[in-house]
Amino acid sequence: MSKITPNEKGVCAADGFFTDGISIGLKNENEKDLAFIYSDVPCEIASVFTTNKMAAAPLRHFKNLGTFKTNFVLINAKNANAMTGPEGIEDINDIFTSLKSKFTNLQNPVMSSTGVIGVRLPKEKIIKGALSLDLSKKEPVRASEAIMTTDSFAKRIAFDIECESGSFSIGAMAKGAGMINPSMATMLCFITTDAMVDAETMQEILDENVKITFNAASVDGDTSTNDTVLLLSNQKSGVFDKIAFSEALRRIMHFLALEMVRDGEGATKLVEYVIKGAKDNLEAEQAAKALSDSLLMKTALYGEDPNWGRIASTIGASGVQCDEALLSIYFNEFCVYEKGKHLFDEEMEVKAANVMKSSEFSISCDLGIAKGEFTAYGCDLGHEYVKINADYRS
Repeated sequence: MSKITPNEKGVCAADGFFTDGISIGLKNENEKDLAFIYSDVPCEIASVFTTNKMAAAPLRHFKNLGTFKTNFVLINAKNANAMTGPEGIEDINDIFTSLKSKFTNLQNPVMSSTGVIGVRLPKEKIIKGALSLDLSKKEPVRASEAIMTTDSFAKRIAFDIECESGSFSIGAMAKGAGMINPSMATMLCFITTDAMVDAETMQEILDENVKITFNAASVDGDTSTNDTVLLLSNQKSGVFDKIAFSEALRRIMHFLALEMVRDGEGATKLVEYVIKGAKDNLEAEQAAKALSDSLLMKTALYGEDPNWGRIASTIGASGVQCDEALLSIYFNEFCVYEKGKHLFDEEMEVKAANVMKSSEFSISCDLGIAKGEFTAYGCDLGHEYVKINADYRS
């Protein structure tokens, strides 16, 4: 039996990883806006990127490298380097050419960016700032703050894992609060480990866990040009246990996915949409995501209105097999509609309304068809979201 224990070291939890975040003037008022992750030995890589066909330059630069190992990731905020054409990739190459003049041990460095679309990188400012980096730093808090855009708090987590063959660690940081509908958000996630795991195995485990974590989360139904999950292993522990590694990775990604939804721009509610009894798991996923993406559901959450009719209507419109005579709907443990019976009397409305006053709760639906199930995560949508995104570029 493996033991998974939290620690506070973020992406520096694993042996041989270093990080920091600094201010180079991309954000206002000396806020941190440039971060790095460095390993003292090259890392195996697994990755998942956006399905948006307007993929940003950093993603295209990464894919151009083919199969490779890396020991350095540079992350900038405020500028997505998306819709910048071939020049966007040239800017990345110029940045790394300059960095290699000082940091001669960099191997296949990669870049990740977040921020405004359609604007070239302030290349000289980034080069100047990056040349001042100290690659011996272990500052996971500063790094997680530097990659934020509209996030209201930094997101990081780490575990030490003890198993029969020894111990290894895994840590992560992420950003995301709006433009979150990973179809892998604007979301970025960086995960580091010293587990003795190869790239192929990491990719298999990462893909499996993305489906039930980041891909189950929605703030506003929009998919970014820059969505990125990078999993890096420098293998320094010499230890690996597939079951323990997969469970620790699932916990990390699930935690970060919920943190993004909880931090949805202006959000006040984190809601779990549980679909059971669907024809199959794919139809359960389809229904759950329809609920988490629905603007009518999001506004009902914001208004704390237990309008179960919107739930039934959204499921009916989602295209899955369903029947009002088989459907049951719950707000937490309170059943408001059961297989054609309306249970939403005055007393039940009060109970359901009280559930919706909570900052976190569950809406469960049993379709009564078969055994398919899926859980999606969403939030409400209110005035603050409109305010933030109406003037995002300023």
